[in-house]
Amino acid sequence: MSFLTSLVSAFKGGGGSRVPVARGFISPWATAFDGGPLARSPFDYAREVAEAYLANPVAQRSVRIVAEGVGSAPVACDDTRLAKLLARSCGSQPLLEVLAAQLALHGNAYVQLIKDGAGAPAELFPLRPERVQVVAGEDGWPAAYRYVLADRTLTIALEDEHGWPNIIHLRGFHPTDDHYGAGCLAAAAPAVAVHNAASEWNRALLANAARPSGALVYAGEDGGALSAEQFDRLKSELQAAFQGHGNAGRPMLLEGGLDWKAMSLSPADMDFATLKAAAARDIALAFGVPPMLLGLPGDNTYANYREANRALWRLTLLPLAGKILAGLHAGLTDWFAEAPQIDVDRVPALAEDREKLWAQVSSADFLSDAEKRAMLGLSPMEMSA
Repeated sequence: MSFLTSLVSAFKGGGGSRVPVARGFISPWATAFDGGPLARSPFDYAREVAEAYLANPVAQRSVRIVAEGVGSAPVACDDTRLAKLLARSCGSQPLLEVLAAQLALHGNAYVQLIKDGAGAPAELFPLRPERVQVVAGEDGWPAAYRYVLADRTLTIALEDEHGWPNIIHLRGFHPTDDHYGAGCLAAAAPAVAVHNAASEWNRALLANAARPSGALVYAGEDGGALSAEQFDRLKSELQAAFQGHGNAGRPMLLEGGLDWKAMSLSPADMDFATLKAAAARDIALAFGVPPMLLGLPGDNTYANYREANRALWRLTLLPLAGKILAGLHAGLTDWFAEAPQIDVDRVPALAEDREKLWAQVSSADFLSDAEKRAMLGLSPMEMSA
C-alpha cells in the first residue's frame, strides 16, 4: 500500500489502517544550529548529564527534588499485586523515582515487563533511555525496540507471542518527533553552561588572589627588554610568591625598573553573581522547581516556603506522577483493570488545601451527605438493611 493510499484509508477509517508517521527531522538529540555566532554542537546526552546533573548543584538538586518527590508520593491502589509491582525498588531506588528522573533528564523512559511462567508481570525494570532505540515499521509506527550496550545489541519485540506488551514507553511531549520525547535537560543546557562558566570564572579569580589581573611594566634605563632568563625567573617568582588566595594582600617589592599596572576592569565588571543567579533561576524553571526551594536569592514569586512547596506539587509533581502512573497502567491494562492514582489526601504539602476544602464542603448546608462525599472524592455510604 502506498503512502498516499495509507493516509487516505486511515483518515476514512478503512481497514483499521493508521496514519503513517515518521521521526521528526527536529530532535534535541541530533540537531544543532548551523554556523553563525550561536552555533551549537549536537545534543550529547552523556555529556550534558555529566555537566549538569553530576557537576552543577542547581541542576542536580532540581532533578532530585522532582524525582524524590514523585518517588515518595503516596499511591492509592486496591490491587495488591499492582501495588507490589509499583513499590519494588530498582537496585536501591524506587521505580517511580527512577522513571521521574529519566523523564526529566532524557524525556523518555522505557520499562521492560519481566514476566513469570504464566505470562503475568513479575517485575517492572527501567532501561537506560540513552541505550534504547525505536525500530519503526514500514508505516513509521514502532515495531520493536533495540537495546544497544557497547558491542551488544538486543532487539525486543513490541509484543510477546500472546500479544502482550514487552516494553512500556513513557515520553514527554515533543512537537516535532513521532517516536521520542523531549526532556527538560535539553532546555536547561544553555543555562547550565552559563552557570558552570560563571562558577569557573569565580574559581579562577579566587585562585588568582581574588584580584583583577594586572601587568608588570619594565622600563629599563637603556629602553631594552628583559632577557629570556630574566623573564622566566620573574614569572616563576610571581607565581610562587603572589598567586593564590594564601598570598592575597602580600606586598610586592619591585626593582630594576619594574612597575605594576592594574587592569582597568572594576570588581563590579567581574562580579558574576548576578549572572549566576539568573542562570540558576532558568535551570530551576526548566525542571519545574520554584527557585525559592533551591535557596536562590531575589526570588519573591511566592510569599513563603509553604506556598512554593504547594506550587511544586500542584504544577510539577502531581502532573508528572499522574503521567507515569497512567502510562504504566496503559501497558498493564491486560492484567490490572483498576488504574493507580496519587492519594492527594496523604500529601503533607497539600494538607492545608484539603482542610479548607473539607471546611467549605461541610459548611454547605444545601448539599446532602451523598453530594458532599462525592465532592470530596469519597465513595458513597453503604445503606444498612
